[in-house]
Amino acid sequence: MASKAKSSDVKVLKGQEAEDAILQYLKRMNRPFGAVDVAANLKGAVPKAATQKILVALAERGEIVQKTYGKTSFFVANQASIDTVPADKLTELEVECKTVEDSNNVLAVEVKAITAELSKLKNCPTDEELEAQIASTKKEVSRRLSPIAQLTDRLVPLRSGAPLISAEELVKIDADWAKWRVEWTRRRKVFMTLVFRPPTDTSRPSTHPIHPVVFWQLATDSLPPQEAEMLLEDLGMEFDTTEHKTLEKGPLCAIQATNARGNLKRKRE
Repeated sequence: MASKAKSSDVKVLKGQEAEDAILQYLKRMNRPFGAVDVAANLKGAVPKAATQKILVALAERGEIVQKTYGKTSFFVANQASIDTVPADKLTELEVECKTVEDSNNVLAVEVKAITAELSKLKNCPTDEELEAQIASTKKEVSRRLSPIAQLTDRLVPLRSGAPLISAEELVKIDADWAKWRVEWTRRRKVFMTLVFRPPTDTSRPSTHPIHPVVFWQLATDSLPPQEAEMLLEDLGMEFDTTEHKTLEKGPLCAIQATNARGNLKRKRE
């Protein structure tokens, strides 16, 4: 299968242009090259065969130097034709080089310091993160100050000179609380007492067992829901709310129950 021809944008040089290109390349690089290397480094601008002929011709004219090692020839620019730098110019260049090196050292120190500062800045929170942290902190502070504010509000009457509750009044309040709590518990017990509804069909008692029902359910079973609610309101009765249940489970009722058990134990003794 025939191989595809490689397309190249490199202009092929001929004649004097080819010689000038090869000579300028050797002077610029100032190191030995073989003909194959020169042709390859010129990216095909001068063909290999033409490169070999041009190098030999330049060597014969003394513009370059040819060195042969075995069967291989190397070509290098004629050092006598290369301009040398005067001593004073070399000294000037050395001083300039030293100045540039010192400047580079100073810049390297500055870059190191700036890099460290940049690293610190990257580890710091952004403005958005700071705003979020501030908002979260304010919210937490408000949450923790809320109980303090409530306690402070309770102290306002005392600080304004309001009269304190006497010990006798506290005893009376405790007595009233114990009295009415007992009454509340007693009434609820009556209201929630289970009674047994007799079977409606006495001919087959085994298939209609006696069912326990709540007293209020038995009393209002034959009434429509609206009339049952009216009866409940007329009697001044109400079901326990969530607040009642919370109070019953709270420490106040727990203390009352503990005191009641203690009093009962002392009576038995």
